[in-house]
Amino acid sequence: MSKIAVCFPGIGYHCDKPLLYYGRSIAYKLGYGNSRNVSYAYNAGNIRGNEEKMKEVYEILFLQAEAELADITWSEYDDMLFISKSIGTILAASYAKKYGLKNVRQILYTPLAQTYLFAPDHAIGFIGTADPWSDTDEVIRLSGANHIPLTVYEGCNHSLECNDTLKNIETLKDVMQRTMDFCKGTS
Repeated sequence: MSKIAVCFPGIGYHCDKPLLYYGRSIAYKLGYGNSRNVSYAYNAGNIRGNEEKMKEVYEILFLQAEAELADITWSEYDDMLFISKSIGTILAASYAKKYGLKNVRQILYTPLAQTYLFAPDHAIGFIGTADPWSDTDEVIRLSGANHIPLTVYEGCNHSLECNDTLKNIETLKDVMQRTMDFCKGTS
């Protein structure tokens, strides 16, 4: 079976930060030897709460992601895993939809509500109740409506962290255990 994992980071949350780094590491250990880290750039300042800017950023980053993934022949892979964070969740879901990738599974770290416009098929999500970038209640509702299991972490922000370092380590361990179970197909 041919496998590939693709990481779609957030704007300020690159692929070497904990969620994506360890998520990618788990995927690698589970046989996703082919992997790609998408990188994109956008430097127009704070976009939070500005729908017009969010749409503009999405369109710019989507074009960058398409260019970075243009050399991949998706039909060569039996098992595709998209690991994404924040705006990367929107990019991953919309990319899979645009290219008709039916056998892609998606890990959504701190998804934004717009992610669900692209109805990811086989996914799992994680969000914190103190996430200033996401409407947590809306993401919970949309995850339920789309039959996407969502783990909610009390008091955690957009990086799934809080002011307690040891709690952050426990949260990260829980997220990665659930990530591993999903990758193995046991969740």
